[in-house]
Amino acid sequence: MLVNVVGLGYIGLPTALMIANSGIKVVGTDKDSKKIDILNKNEITFVEKGISEILASAVERGICFTTEYVTADIYIVAVPTPFNKKSKKVVADYLIAAVKSVLSVCQKDSIIVVESTISPGTIDRYIRPMLEVKNEKLGYNIELAHAPERIIPGKMIEELCNNNRVIGADRRETAEKIRELYGKFCRGEIVLTNIRTAEMSKVVENTYRDVNIAYANELVKICNEADINVYELIKIANMHPRVNILSPGPGVGGHCISVDPWFLVGDYPGLANIILAARKINDSMPEYVLEKISEIMEKNEILDVSRVGLYGLSYKENVDDIRESPTLQLIECMKKHLAKGIKVFDPYIKKKIVDNQYDDFDKFLSEIDLLVIMVGHSHIITSLEKISNKLILDTKNVINNTSAYKL
Repeated sequence: MLVNVVGLGYIGLPTALMIANSGIKVVGTDKDSKKIDILNKNEITFVEKGISEILASAVERGICFTTEYVTADIYIVAVPTPFNKKSKKVVADYLIAAVKSVLSVCQKDSIIVVESTISPGTIDRYIRPMLEVKNEKLGYNIELAHAPERIIPGKMIEELCNNNRVIGADRRETAEKIRELYGKFCRGEIVLTNIRTAEMSKVVENTYRDVNIAYANELVKICNEADINVYELIKIANMHPRVNILSPGPGVGGHCISVDPWFLVGDYPGLANIILAARKINDSMPEYVLEKISEIMEKNEILDVSRVGLYGLSYKENVDDIRESPTLQLIECMKKHLAKGIKVFDPYIKKKIVDNQYDDFDKFLSEIDLLVIMVGHSHIITSLEKISNKLILDTKNVINNTSAYKL
């Protein structure tokens, strides 16, 4: 059996490596030739615990990386699926293009597995019609399945092995084949269902998390107005056996929680009311942080925004993933207000992403008066002595400095 994994990003690459390490022949395909060149040098394309080791092992087992699509038994498509910021609907262009390319080379009984996160009905609207034309025209029997990923940067390998999975397919036999494939490396329960339910499951899971985060973020604003310590309040409330309020923060990033709920808002306007409200609350947090920065600057007579430093560019701690980063959102807010000059540092981001981005932490600290912790990297926890003389706005509540400002 040959598996062609299409899209070698945060989801596709580790999935391809895990399948290869289970003893199955794998070809990884990506249109980014620079990425392919890096992988063919046995080097990784993003920071992730344990991925270098499984890459080395997969190479020994014969995995190949190319920009070309190949004839295979099973295709796993893991390409980006952003949303249209006006309509809030899924943008399926990358997925459609990838499947078209697969259909140009696949054999008559191949199975195409979509791993990309999509809104319910996306496969029926955009993907199935292409297969039906191919099948009818050539007498093929190409089949579809959907296996939405459930992993998070920083714990990819662990979660690929241990998380439960869902597989949607038209026929039970097809679902069983894909379950057998994923079962080579996944120790979690693999549930079988239809394609539309599988599509909905991933979107609903991330929407649930988004709504819970929004509740915590709205509490921050209420507690500030009421002069109440929100962290103490949450700690007390969570002592109730049936209450588990999450921690507030400077916004919601990543390609899942900050994107997937919009699919429901776009497809079901007028019905997804709580979901829309949660999205608005979480999207408002970077600007709320900016307001807090302004208040602290005024209170402490910091007249120049260039004396303010943002710590953290990634969307979560201890990874280099900047997709939908709250820090980048905050910087965009500043541009709207015509404010420039704020400094930025992230120990995980080596490539220059924004203006005034530093690669030396000590130099970064020497040129700021107010440090805004946007991401709770373990690096900042081990650097408390270095920041002890700074004004600090800790948006992640990661340090126990009583003099630090909080959200």
